[in-house]
Amino acid sequence: MKFFTKEVKIALVAIAGIVILFFGMHFLKGMPVFANDNVYYATFDDINGLSASNPIYADGYQVGNVKSINYSYQKRGKVVVAFQVDNDLRIPKGSTAEIVSDLMGNIKMNILMANNPRERVEPGDTIVGGLNAGIMGSVQSLVPAIQQMLPKVDSILTSVNTLLADPSIARSLHNVETISQNLTTTTAGLNALVAQVNGRMPGLMGKADYALTKAGTTLDNTSKLTANLATVDIAGTMAKVDQTIANVQSVTDKLNGKDGTVGLLMNDPGLYNNMNSTMRSADSLLQDLKSHPKRYVHFSLFGKKDK
Repeated sequence: MKFFTKEVKIALVAIAGIVILFFGMHFLKGMPVFANDNVYYATFDDINGLSASNPIYADGYQVGNVKSINYSYQKRGKVVVAFQVDNDLRIPKGSTAEIVSDLMGNIKMNILMANNPRERVEPGDTIVGGLNAGIMGSVQSLVPAIQQMLPKVDSILTSVNTLLADPSIARSLHNVETISQNLTTTTAGLNALVAQVNGRMPGLMGKADYALTKAGTTLDNTSKLTANLATVDIAGTMAKVDQTIANVQSVTDKLNGKDGTVGLLMNDPGLYNNMNSTMRSADSLLQDLKSHPKRYVHFSLFGKKDK
C-alpha cells in the first residue's frame, strides 16, 4: 500500500496552502512571523477604529504592531489591546498609550514613554491607554461653530449672487476694466515722458547752473551798486535837485510875468503885434532895397548931380 496516495497529496497541498496563506497574511499586515516579540496590554475606553496589525510607535519610530483587540467583560466599558514590540524595547513604568488618527483616516497607537529609567513594565503587564483626537478632534470641536455659521454663509452667498446678477455690476466692472486700460496707457505715457525728462536733464542742469552763475554775478553787481549808493550824499544831491527845481520855477514865473522883456513879449499882445508889424516893415524895406538900391544909395566920383 502506497503512503503518498492521491488523498494524502491533496491534504499536504491544502496544509501547505493554509500555512502559506497564514504567513502571507501576517507578512502583508506587517506583523512579524518568526520573531519572538514581547507582548504587552493596554486598556482603552474607546479604540476609535483601531484594528489588529495597526502600527505601534515610540518617540515617532515604529516598534511593533497591534496583535489583537478584545472587549473586557470583567471590566465593563474597557477594551483590551494586545500589542507586540521589539524585544530590545524597555517600557518604563508610568508609561501610557494613546490612539491617534490623522486627516487621512490612518490610525496608530503611540507609547508615551515615562521618565523612569530604573523601573520598567514587564512583558504581559498592562498600561493605561487613552484617546488623542488630534487634528480630527480639533475639527470636530469646530463643527458646532461651523453649523451655526452655515445659515449666515448661505445668506451671504445669496446676497452675493443677487448682487452679481445686477446689470449695473457688470457695467461697473466694464468701467473698471476701461479705467484700468486708461491707467495703463497713462502710465506708458508717463514713463515715456519721464524717459524724455531724464534724457534732457543734463542739458537742463547745465542751463540751471549757467542761470545760477548769472544770478550770482547779478547779485554781486547789485551788492556793488548798493555799496556805491551807500557812499553817495543823497541829502546834498536832493538839496541840489530842489534848488534846480526852484530856479526853473523862478524862470517860469518871470516868463509868465509882465515885468521882464520876455514876459512882455509872451504876455502883451499889443507889443507882440507892434513887433510883428515892425518886422514885416523891415522885411519889406529890405526887399525893396535889394530890388532898387539906387533909390537909397548914390555914389558919384564927380559930385552930386541935381535931379
